[in-house]
Amino acid sequence: MSAMPEITPVEPDPDNAGGGNDMKRNINLIVVSILLIATLILGVSAGSRQSTSNTNELIIWTSDSFISSWGPGPAVAERFEELTGIRIIWEGHSGAGTMLSRLLHEGSSADADIILGIDQNMAGRLLESGLLESYRPIGAERIFPELIFDPSFRLIPMDYSYFAFVYDSETITNPPRSLEDLTRPEYRDGIVLIDPRTSSVGLGLFGWVKEVYGEGWRDYWRRLSPSILTVSGGWSAAYGLFTRGEAPLVLSYTTSPGYHLEFEDSERFKAAIFPGGHPLQIEAGGLVRAGGNKENARRFMDFMISPDFQDIIPLTNWTYPVIDIPLPDSFRINPKSDISFIAPPVSEAELNEWASLMAVR
Repeated sequence: MSAMPEITPVEPDPDNAGGGNDMKRNINLIVVSILLIATLILGVSAGSRQSTSNTNELIIWTSDSFISSWGPGPAVAERFEELTGIRIIWEGHSGAGTMLSRLLHEGSSADADIILGIDQNMAGRLLESGLLESYRPIGAERIFPELIFDPSFRLIPMDYSYFAFVYDSETITNPPRSLEDLTRPEYRDGIVLIDPRTSSVGLGLFGWVKEVYGEGWRDYWRRLSPSILTVSGGWSAAYGLFTRGEAPLVLSYTTSPGYHLEFEDSERFKAAIFPGGHPLQIEAGGLVRAGGNKENARRFMDFMISPDFQDIIPLTNWTYPVIDIPLPDSFRINPKSDISFIAPPVSEAELNEWASLMAVR
């Protein structure tokens, strides 16, 4: 906007009283012009914000593994855009814990419409924050009832599986059958774990340990420490170390063996089944209350629990769909435990204590 012109004061002329009135009219015109320009600027600004909230885009925060070339992200985005014309903008994070921490830190200023991949073990802090909006998606009645852990539908189930230790059958002929077995000397420096502070998989193991050992969880981690080769920040890094032969055991899922059968025609990697049971993980998505693309976000949640989304999940995320649809043939080698359970919650104080224990191992 141009600078306001300089106004030179005019002395009143007794012989021409109209001079003072001209000056007042000039000043009034300038003030009116400034107000009009300001109104136009504000109108354009408001219009820009409104158009941003009604674009054909959708911002989704999720994990790096979900949007990798082998994950569900590319196929999900392509199919959703084909069906709706809405383009997904992915924002990847090294793990669900990192994503959750960021959302809690940024709060209502977070540039996200949907958060995808938070599981029931991490749900407590997020639900208490008030950052999510309740929305019951079209088709919600198709979701297996036992998977709905938030009846208000602020977090909506996306997929599920069971935590397990996957082992290399060419290296290990006598696989572990319990958490305690993992502490045996034969597994020294043989296990790749995942940090529970940054990963939902790592947090799932911590809850598993608490379920089995209760207040004795600290002593268990001390006993397990010699068996741990390393603690990775996320599942992708951990599983990569395992498949490269760095260690014969890795924390993963009962569904991991099916991947190797599907894409490598191999049954070399197997999930060790513990008679004592395996914890269930339910991954979910939620609408961010402060998101700018609400209608697009709701359409995505409807899509997420439809067959169009769910049939992508088994062969890309290597988890089970939350509705009843046929499974790929490769899932036949994925073992199932007769016992499953929801692991108890883990507090932030316990995570900090765990970090201190691992630092001195």
